[in-house]
Amino acid sequence: MHPVNVFTRIPNVLIMDRRKFLKQSSLASSLFFVPSFVKAFEQVASSNLGYKRLVIIQLSGGNDGLNTVVPFRNDLYYRERPTLAIAKNEIIKLNDELGLHPNLTPLKRLYDQGYLTIINNVGYPNPVRSHFRSMDIWQTATDSDKFSQSGWLGRYLDNYAKNPHAAIEIDDSLSLAMKGERLNGIATQNPDILYNLSRDPYFKNINKHQNDAHLSEHNLGYLYKTMIEAQSSAKYIFETSKTVTSLKEYPNNKFGKQLKTTAKFINSGLDTKVFYTSLNGFDTHVNQLNTQKRLLKTYAEGIETFVEDLKANDTFKDTLILTFSEFGRRVKQNANVGTDHGTANNVFIIGDQLKKQGLYNDSPNLSNLDDNGDLKFEIDFRTIYATVLDKWLEVNDEKVLNKSFIQLDFI
Repeated sequence: MHPVNVFTRIPNVLIMDRRKFLKQSSLASSLFFVPSFVKAFEQVASSNLGYKRLVIIQLSGGNDGLNTVVPFRNDLYYRERPTLAIAKNEIIKLNDELGLHPNLTPLKRLYDQGYLTIINNVGYPNPVRSHFRSMDIWQTATDSDKFSQSGWLGRYLDNYAKNPHAAIEIDDSLSLAMKGERLNGIATQNPDILYNLSRDPYFKNINKHQNDAHLSEHNLGYLYKTMIEAQSSAKYIFETSKTVTSLKEYPNNKFGKQLKTTAKFINSGLDTKVFYTSLNGFDTHVNQLNTQKRLLKTYAEGIETFVEDLKANDTFKDTLILTFSEFGRRVKQNANVGTDHGTANNVFIIGDQLKKQGLYNDSPNLSNLDDNGDLKFEIDFRTIYATVLDKWLEVNDEKVLNKSFIQLDFI
């Protein structure tokens, strides 16, 4: 359905549930899948503003944690992966037990500067090995037997933000993590395109109907309000971010461009607390070595440039970067020189306000696996979220996560 048709047929549209309408409409994406919010930045209460920013990086597909942070002193690792294990002489050693994949040299430089914390054995009870379901669990922060229509960052927005550009995903569509009950984040890869899209002539049709008496919060009045206010947000993002140009040369790939845009937003002083990015392709069932090698190189080079860009603009000290994947891989390699879906994995925390730098906890226990031959998790990922919410974003973590979790001490 073309957007213009939505508005030309408005008088004949029956009242319907606003969420169903948005989900079924072609407008439920990118610029248009945004929530109700105030029209101008000046209306945001100063008490809700802050300098600390959180950057989430999602490694989609299930990155193999054992070949990322390698237990090179463990004979079981080499026994279970006779042709897939990373050779000892190639590993970038962190201590006498663990080392990094050889393509993570840029990450090792961050590690040596005290900017990296590696948390091993991260997962959740009763793990699910489906990409979609496990990603939903990570993004909603719910138990594996429960379902939620709101993400953990969306609930953060619901409780503590007054505008959707408080959280921006550098993509064309919005992840569940960024969707709240009252407020969603904004998805855009390019602020110029977002702004130009918001200036489309059909917005004039929206303005004509915004005060119609027959429109209510439960029908197209919600859509009108959403569109009009999205236009204000698009203008604010465009006008604020255009004041900054990065002098750093980022890797010429999609992930590098995402990080460059994120740095531009941060360095321009955009009033955004949360940024969300992703790197895809980690579902390595077949011929894993070359695929993961390429992806980890892309990740590490992009992250190092991103950190350098923030440091050059004095914004790194106020930025925390969290990298996760929806699950790890099986300990034992498969017949296709790859790995199948597993459970626990490692999480990277990057910043210069870290209290516990380097390796946060011990390496995975390869001699005590679950009944499916998978790693047993040690740290619930929601304890990491709780820590970030309370100690970094300085909000009530229990209010956002709907449950109390023991916090960690990495920040």
